[in-house]
Amino acid sequence: MKMLALVFTVLLLSACEKADFSDTEGAGYRYADFDGKWRIVNYWATWCGPCIKEIPELNELAHEYNDSLVVLGVNFDSPQGEEAQISVKKMKIEFPVYAVNPAGELGITTPEVLPTTFVFSPDGALHRTLIGPQTRESLLAALE
Repeated sequence: MKMLALVFTVLLLSACEKADFSDTEGAGYRYADFDGKWRIVNYWATWCGPCIKEIPELNELAHEYNDSLVVLGVNFDSPQGEEAQISVKKMKIEFPVYAVNPAGELGITTPEVLPTTFVFSPDGALHRTLIGPQTRESLLAALE
């Protein structure tokens, strides 16, 4: 019985860990949960034609390789609340989108050209910065 109580307490405490960031839907995420996975952080905007064109490629990559990488989005215009959710739906994005621009916490500069994609290695270090629209193939090549 004591062992069951201990296991329950450990599970409860681990569930209470504070999220490192939230997405536009209010879900919280911890960077530690991404350890060992590539992270693709894509800056986009609803008015950016090339961004609109590459979103299906990012969606495909996020679904197909979810065991080895995570795709995260950043709305360049930084809308808040319902406006942020509407933008994500309009773009048909199927991966988490940061609620707040993560540039400072990721050690990057907010890009001046869209789309821009930052590729972080499984150990969390910035691996590549890709400017312009990407395809599934160009993103997979950037992981090498």
